[in-house]
Amino acid sequence: MADIRVIESTGVDRVAVDGIRNRLIALAADKELFPRSDFPVPQSNIGGQLYLLSQDSDGRFALYVQVVAGANSTPAHDHTTWAVIVGLEGQELNRVYDGHAEKGKPEVVSEYVVEHGTGIAFLPEDVHSIHIEDGSLNFHCYGLDLNALSERQYWSEDSNEWKYFKNKFDIIDART
Repeated sequence: MADIRVIESTGVDRVAVDGIRNRLIALAADKELFPRSDFPVPQSNIGGQLYLLSQDSDGRFALYVQVVAGANSTPAHDHTTWAVIVGLEGQELNRVYDGHAEKGKPEVVSEYVVEHGTGIAFLPEDVHSIHIEDGSLNFHCYGLDLNALSERQYWSEDSNEWKYFKNKFDIIDART
């Protein structure tokens, strides 16, 4: 995380988030450091589980492991902070979209599969969705704690509009 703080200190742009992605890919190279057995999915959370690995006292530089046991997906959404996803195990399809809330319905412009040895990086205004078929284990790293991101939005297919996330994430603190 010290390396990531240095990378981000030069400013948040595409070069910086790509550098953070590359640093996390290097960390993920040793699969024995983060075995799936250390990150169980509780019976009560069929969609998956977030484990907090590191976070500064001010809520910045939050690193999580996300584990998904089976199939799971998210709607198109933003983060309002930089975000990086790096694969440890399994595959996570990321659909990247062309627009943000002011542009109306988002349209897919590309797809990228995150798996071991790869990752994807986002700026605060970037929009993506996640699609997992057979489970996964990934790093998710954010400029700010996920539960502090009250302005995050997602595209609601039901109402055909952008909405604010209302939920808080159930995060297990793995640092203890």
